[in-house]
Amino acid sequence: MRGYFIAGNWKMHKTCAEAVALAQELVRELRGGPHTYMIAPSFTALDAVGKVLRGSNVLLGAQDVSSEEWGAHTGEVSVLQLEDLGVQVVIVGHSERRHGRGENDKLINQKVRRVLESGLRVILCVGERLQEYEAGCTNEVVGTQVRAGMADVCGSLMHNVTVAYEPVWAIGTGKTATPAQANAVHAHIRSVVREMYGAAIAEALCIQYGGSMKAENARALLAEEHIDGGLIGGASLEAASFVPIARSV
Repeated sequence: MRGYFIAGNWKMHKTCAEAVALAQELVRELRGGPHTYMIAPSFTALDAVGKVLRGSNVLLGAQDVSSEEWGAHTGEVSVLQLEDLGVQVVIVGHSERRHGRGENDKLINQKVRRVLESGLRVILCVGERLQEYEAGCTNEVVGTQVRAGMADVCGSLMHNVTVAYEPVWAIGTGKTATPAQANAVHAHIRSVVREMYGAAIAEALCIQYGGSMKAENARALLAEEHIDGGLIGGASLEAASFVPIARSV
């Protein structure tokens, strides 16, 4: 049976001191919780937050990684450097990287493989934009992103893969994906993975929802058959909004 994976992506928020304080609060609040939890602070706070999380049930995540192994790549951070800081999970292909920084499927796949080959876990983000949603292209877009993102990934590494569905059209637009709509896309993602890797791997795959999950809608979303957790942005920036999500199931 798939467990729930509740993850917080802090994006470019929090000073190091603020990140440490929030991490300390979350460790206290989530201690003994039955699910998998993760927080991903900015690169600058990874070391300090990692020390807070050590020995806890909260995993340390990174928000991105270089596709390159090492070398003259100014401003990049390698998977080896992340691993050295104690990072256990890496987010790849977030919509803000795909659409804000022009990352394409080929680059995202390189990052996915780099993370998995290092032995770390990866969260592969997929999702359609508003115009794609309105054109009825959701399954086509998301399916293409899943296939491309996992290209040449060995089935033996799939236990370290989580997919996060981000309906970009439902983030900051006033539009909302219903639990049923989200579940239908999650089911499609699982069917694509079934075609690629077989039923056992597809059924074991954790698929998170990343479309503005908050305390008010978490329970309904997480009650759906194919929604196995959340990749949470704004609501993860305060314990008062993140912990209720983590405790909603």
